[in-house]
Amino acid sequence: MPTWRSLSACVALLSVAGCWDSDIMSNPAPVSASFDFRLQQVASAAGLSSPMDLQAPPGDSRLFIAERPGRIRIVENGVLLTAPFLDISSRVYTQGEAGLLSFAFDPQFSTNGFVYVHFIEDVPNTPGDIVVERYAVSADPDVLQTPGTEVIRIPHRDANNHYGGRVAFGPDGMLYLSTGDGGGGNNQFGHAQDAASFLGKMLRLDVGSLPYAIPPDNPTWGMAQPSEIWAIGLRNPFRYAFDGSELYIADVGQGAREEVDVVSAAAAGLNYGWSIMEGTQCFDGPCQTPGLTGPVYDYGHGPECAIIGGYVYRGTAMPELQGTYLFSDLCTGFLRGLTMQSGTATVVQAPTANAGTPLSFGQDGAGEIYILNAGNQVLKVVRP
Repeated sequence: MPTWRSLSACVALLSVAGCWDSDIMSNPAPVSASFDFRLQQVASAAGLSSPMDLQAPPGDSRLFIAERPGRIRIVENGVLLTAPFLDISSRVYTQGEAGLLSFAFDPQFSTNGFVYVHFIEDVPNTPGDIVVERYAVSADPDVLQTPGTEVIRIPHRDANNHYGGRVAFGPDGMLYLSTGDGGGGNNQFGHAQDAASFLGKMLRLDVGSLPYAIPPDNPTWGMAQPSEIWAIGLRNPFRYAFDGSELYIADVGQGAREEVDVVSAAAAGLNYGWSIMEGTQCFDGPCQTPGLTGPVYDYGHGPECAIIGGYVYRGTAMPELQGTYLFSDLCTGFLRGLTMQSGTATVVQAPTANAGTPLSFGQDGAGEIYILNAGNQVLKVVRP
C-alpha cells in the first residue's frame, strides 16, 4: 500500500542520513539461529485497516486492535465485531508517521472502565499534536463513551515524523508516554537534549485524577520543581515495554544503528544520548559519553533499517520463551529474542519466522504476543 510504504520510509528515517565516528564501533551480541518459533496468522482479524496496536485487559479473551486511521476494533470469539470500540477517525491526522498510535487499559479497568488513547490530532496546516485522552466504557462493554477527556497535548508542528511512541502504565501505576524528537533529521529542532521540551522524551504522569499531577519523585532537571519528563535523549522511541521492575525501550536510529535499552523501571533522570550518540556510536564526530545511558544491544543497517520493539514474554503457552524480549525490524521482518543475564544481552533469531513489514507488537490478556504488519495481518508468536 502506498500509504504504508511512505510510513515505512518515515519510520526508518532513511531520508536524512546521519554522521558518526567510524572509529567508535559497537560490539553487538551475537545472533544465533536456535530460536525456534514461528508466526501464525490470526484469520479472525481479516478486515482490519492498518492495525497499529493490540492490547487487552488481563484475563480478557477479547483482542482490542487499534487501526491507524483512528478506530479501535474488537475480535471476540474469533470474530471481528462490526461496531468499533472507539471511532475518532474524523479527528486523527494520518500523514507521514501519524495516526492512532497506541492505547492502554487502566490498571483498575475492571472497576473504573478507563482506557487511555494516544493519537495525533489533525490541526489545520500543521503536522498535528500528540494527544492522549481518557475514555470510559459505556453500558455496552464493547463500546467506549465519547467524548473523552484530554490528559495531555503536545504540539508537534515542525515535521510529520518522529512522533514516538506509546502510552502505557508502569509497575508503579503511573502513566508513561514516549515521544519522538520532533522530526526531520539530525535532531534538527534540538528537542531531544532540551529538558524544557516534551519531545524526544519519556514522560511520567499521575492520572489518578484529572488534570494529571506530576509525581513528586520525578526528576527536576535543574529546576525548582519536578517535571513531567522522566528521561531525555530519545530519537523515536516508537515502542517500549515494562517487564516487572525493568523497562525495555526500542529507539529507532537514523542512518547507522538501531538500539535496545534495558534499565530499571525506577531509574529516574536518564539521558539516552540522542543526538550525541546513535546506538553505541558517536553521532557526529568524537563525543563525550559520561552521564549517558547506552543500549544493551544495537545493530547496524543494511538490509535492516528500523527496530520495532515488542514485549518480554510472560504468557503460559510457551514456558521456554519466559523472560525473552521479542523485537523485529521494519525492513527485514526478522523475529529476534533478547535475554539479559548479569547485565549482558544474548540475542537469538528464529530462522523461519518473518513478519513481512512489521509495524507494531501487541499483547493479549493472557500475555501472548502478536505482530501487526503493513499487510493488515495480525500474526501470533507460536511454537513451530
